[in-house]
Amino acid sequence: MTGKGAYTGELAAEQITDLGIKYTLTGHSERRQLQKESDEVVAKKTLAAIKKGLTVILCIGETLEEREAGTTDEVTARQLKAVNKLVNSWSNIVIAYEPVWAIGTGKTATPEIA
Repeated sequence: MTGKGAYTGELAAEQITDLGIKYTLTGHSERRQLQKESDEVVAKKTLAAIKKGLTVILCIGETLEEREAGTTDEVTARQLKAVNKLVNSWSNIVIAYEPVWAIGTGKTATPEIA
């Protein structure tokens, strides 16, 4: 979610709100992995969406390698801290734990894990 301008494949918050949409995702694992979106980029997109009145579903989660290394807490805390540096209120943010290691691997995240 960038500002106004010619950003092929991106949407501006204004476009989303003009359509009457009230929610958006940031930090989805596919964007983090395939588009190389850093925690800082996710945080900036989250802030931009909130400033335009959107509720953000902020996806956080670790890869299989990170889980097996026992760094789940460190990874998710790092992802949250990046956003926390920029936002003053979390009232329009829903945190969605997305265990990347459970996507298409046949491994399941139980309710206890989540």
